[in-house]
Order: sequence, then C-alpha cells, then structure tokens
Amino acid sequence: MPNSDNTFGTFNKQTKIYAQNATATKEDMGVGSYTVFADVNAAKTWFLEDAALTVYDECCTNLQWALVSDAGQGGNTKLKVTCDFGTKGAGTTEANDWAGQFKSRKQALVDANGWLKNNGTITDDSTHLF
Repeated sequence: MPNSDNTFGTFNKQTKIYAQNATATKEDMGVGSYTVFADVNAAKTWFLEDAALTVYDECCTNLQWALVSDAGQGGNTKLKVTCDFGTKGAGTTEANDWAGQFKSRKQALVDANGWLKNNGTITDDSTHLF
C-alpha cells in the first residue's frame, strides 16, 4: 500500500510501461510467444520481483497499475504503472525523501539483478493513469 505523505502535495509523477521480450520456441519456429495476463496482479508478479513491488508500495504516494493490450501479441501482454511521490517534510534531504528512496532502492535492486523477474523492457510513457 502506498505511503500517505501528501500534506505538501505530490511530485515527480512518472509512468512506465513494462513490455515482454518474445520467447521463441521450436514449436512456433522463431515467432515470439508472449504471456497474456488475466489481471494486473498476474502481470505485476510476472514482470517484477517481490522486492521491486515493495519499493513501489513503500515509496510511492499515489500508485496505479493497468494492463496494456497489444492485439499483435495476443492481448494484455504489457503492464503500465503511474506513480508520484509525496515528501516527508521539512528537514528531509532529497536522498531520504520518497522519490530519492525510490531511486536509490530501485538502482540497488537493478544492480543486483533483482528488479525484473523476466526478460523485458521498460519505457517511459507520457499518458498518465491519474
């Protein structure tokens, strides 16, 4: 569950789309196959390690997830997330505030190969969910 530090507003809104890299199999003769997700939770746990989901839940103040459909890949194969960050208040350094914590904790997981659970790409998106 996201934090509730919105007394001073929220900042640094960002939207990302997680997309799969096709997995070619012998049966499909090199044409990529994709996992089609029945719901957001299935997509979250397919793309992201548990520790990554914890970073989103603990550091974001507003957080919304959605499936993205790609008919060429067979349906809901992508995951979209929009989040923003509140502040802990006066006297909090940038590195210790929520956006800074998100950035440093994410980077530590990326460096340890602990952010993405499966092979995929992450792109910025300008169409926010909220």
